[in-house]
Amino acid sequence: MKVGLSACSNGHSKEWAYQIDELEKILSDMGIESVRAPHIISKVDEFSGSDEERAADLMSFYQDDSIEAIYDISGGDLANGVLKYLDFDVIKKADKTFWGYSDLSTIVNAIYTMTGKASVLYQVKNMVYSDDAILKNRFKEYVNGENSSLFDLKYEFLQGSAMEGIVVGGNIRCFTKLAGTQYWPDMKGKILLLESYGGGCGLIATLFAQFETIGVFDEVAGVLLGTYTNYEKENLQLSVYDLLKMHISENLPVAATREIGHGFDSKAIVIGENLKLIKT
Repeated sequence: MKVGLSACSNGHSKEWAYQIDELEKILSDMGIESVRAPHIISKVDEFSGSDEERAADLMSFYQDDSIEAIYDISGGDLANGVLKYLDFDVIKKADKTFWGYSDLSTIVNAIYTMTGKASVLYQVKNMVYSDDAILKNRFKEYVNGENSSLFDLKYEFLQGSAMEGIVVGGNIRCFTKLAGTQYWPDMKGKILLLESYGGGCGLIATLFAQFETIGVFDEVAGVLLGTYTNYEKENLQLSVYDLLKMHISENLPVAATREIGHGFDSKAIVIGENLKLIKT
């Protein structure tokens, strides 16, 4: 298996370069050959290259028939800058899947909206960040086509007892950047996944208010809450669910999982694929 490593969002600092080497070694040990995009390390401030250059890196992987999957290893703020330079006709025809998380929520959702294709919300560098052998084992099992827990989520219902629909969303701040653009998915009947790394009560509350204002919560079939890393560290009086309840109907199903988010032990979820959750 051969994969491409891209960085459509912020560039890696030179101090992080060793992490890419470590990732390539981990993948190699699994029998995966990796090809590194030219623009990964930061050159000017947060930029590893211009928006057009980073988009060209991604498109080169889509156009290379030897590349079977694309793992984006970046995050931050810049990923939506590449969208206007992507050739979605080429992406639609290519037999490969894009993987990325956090700020790459913009790209994974844009791919679904523009092509109908699914992408995976996951950061493969988690296998570098954590020494936990479980992470590497479940990824290796998935790659080898074995029974893997990589996509098996534990969840609980906070409101309602069932939801089913195509999953959209991801990082709440980054996903919201697509609102009002051609890349924003049709929200009717969808399961809306929302998680966050940064942001306290004010930021999360105002983003929930934004979703209510543009009618999202009236259209979706349910909301799946992932982890809210920094929010949960602040020991605030109101939970994320408390904030959400201010903006949704009591009839809208809401579930929560501790296994999707920015934790190094997070699992993967497919954006653009149908998911059915039932209270047990």
